[in-house]
Amino acid sequence: MGSSAFLKKVHYVIRIVVDVLVILTQIVQIEIMELAYFHVAADVQSITKTQTSVVIDVLRATTTVACALNNGAEAVQTFADLDELRTQASLWSPSQRLLLGERGGSKIEGFDLGNSPNAVTSEVVKGKRLFMSTTNGTRSFAKVRDSKKLYSMSLINRGAVAERILADKPEHVMILGSGWEGSYSLEDSLAAGALASYLLEGSTDNIEIINDELLSAIALWSYWKSDLEGCLRSSTHGKRLQRLGNHDDDFLCCSELDKINVVPMQGEKGVLSLSD
Repeated sequence: MGSSAFLKKVHYVIRIVVDVLVILTQIVQIEIMELAYFHVAADVQSITKTQTSVVIDVLRATTTVACALNNGAEAVQTFADLDELRTQASLWSPSQRLLLGERGGSKIEGFDLGNSPNAVTSEVVKGKRLFMSTTNGTRSFAKVRDSKKLYSMSLINRGAVAERILADKPEHVMILGSGWEGSYSLEDSLAAGALASYLLEGSTDNIEIINDELLSAIALWSYWKSDLEGCLRSSTHGKRLQRLGNHDDDFLCCSELDKINVVPMQGEKGVLSLSD
């Protein structure tokens, strides 16, 4: 074999090797998104500043946050502690603020609003800062406020938040429910399963479910997805709300899926506003 022919074969082999290496490198570089779900804030051991967190409180805090921002609220600032809320709210002009919150499902005495998503109409909230404290949801926000990115999600804006996560392509996503006074809630797990299912269906990258809580939530979503309001009413918190009075409008609002295209995101710690 002449030297010219030999060199051509060598170059050919080199090209094949290079092509294989490129393919292998692309395979290695495929991004894997790890998804986990925790029922309540107390289940979370630690927060890494590189992770994305999604807080869920279907009945009713995160539904109310989504509706308030969709209706023009300047921002929603969340507090686990009522004294801190009142202190921070006092720094704002009464015409530019609203105090919003509940304990045990009922409006806090002296507050402007309770925790109904139907109360945060554009006429009421437009241009105002909402200072919010609830029995369950605001505890979860406080727990993960050091996350790299923090989103608020409910069924009503599930698709919008999911699309933002798919665009961000974070390596780690923690979904955190709010429960009821530290215990499991059916409706938050339903929404966690709804989010995970959307991500699994919409991602071209690998997604890894890393805990059994989320696997169970996905199964729960599969079971109840054709009767979301029925699921909410069947939950212990749903029954609690029904005992407190007529909350039919809230059940309807909280069970609407992908109705509004808003992504509430934490900018300043504890403050949720519409993402860019």
